[in-house]
Amino acid sequence: MSRTIQEKALLATILAPTRAASECPPGQFCGPSVDEYFPEAILFAGTPFELNRILLIRLLAVAVVILFLWLGTRSLKVVPTRGQVAVEFALDFVRKGIAIDTLGEKDGRRFMPLLFTIFFLTLGLNLTGTIPGLQIASTGLIGQPILLAVIAYVVFVYAGVRKFGAGGFLKNSLWLPGVPVFIKPIIAVLEFLSTFIVRPVTLTLRLTMNMVAGHMLLTLCFLATGFFFSLLLDGNAIGAIGAGTLLMGIAFTVLEIFVAGLQAYIFTILTAIYIQLALAESH
Repeated sequence: MSRTIQEKALLATILAPTRAASECPPGQFCGPSVDEYFPEAILFAGTPFELNRILLIRLLAVAVVILFLWLGTRSLKVVPTRGQVAVEFALDFVRKGIAIDTLGEKDGRRFMPLLFTIFFLTLGLNLTGTIPGLQIASTGLIGQPILLAVIAYVVFVYAGVRKFGAGGFLKNSLWLPGVPVFIKPIIAVLEFLSTFIVRPVTLTLRLTMNMVAGHMLLTLCFLATGFFFSLLLDGNAIGAIGAGTLLMGIAFTVLEIFVAGLQAYIFTILTAIYIQLALAESH
């Protein structure tokens, strides 16, 4: 194998390690595909415990989040270390900035474990889309956002029913005070759709679509970089465009890190707001 061919192979491996790249005919550019979210089984194929690449990344992300929180809180000191400061900042961000500010001291502490779990789990799963070698956020596979949205849905309904009873919760949610009687039934139908249908659907789709869009954008940039650099190695000057797509890929990676954190925050704060609305005396 010549040096040029070896260099091309190295570039293809580093810059575009995706199924689209591996299946693309030589000399042609193949863009990213949603098929990357449906990889073949790696372990325990054909069993209920079947694991593919995305599930393994998901397990890794969960393990890293648990390790991060455990290492940061196992030996707290009066004079904190840098690591302790980072963990305390993250914990206070959720505790004060989301739970207590939204739900108040009492209810904030009551639902804090749930909000902590949603935020750090979503953040960890989102960030895997920006890590070389992993390069896919499993929250882009709709099953994970659905599970989180269902949990949020069950909790805010449970909170309202426990405080007001089923009838009182439905009345507070659907039969709004101050609305003219003749249009109350119409408003009640709209509120039912908004509260019990639209909320879990929008929670799911907002997170899923943002992660899918980010993955496709990053993959496109780095696939294009590998393609253009391979042309440059062949002596084609147009391959210099690869420098631009590489810079774009780096810039979009930084943006995707921001989006990963933002989407974790939005999902968590909306869950807290929905719980707060369920506990409110009236809307």
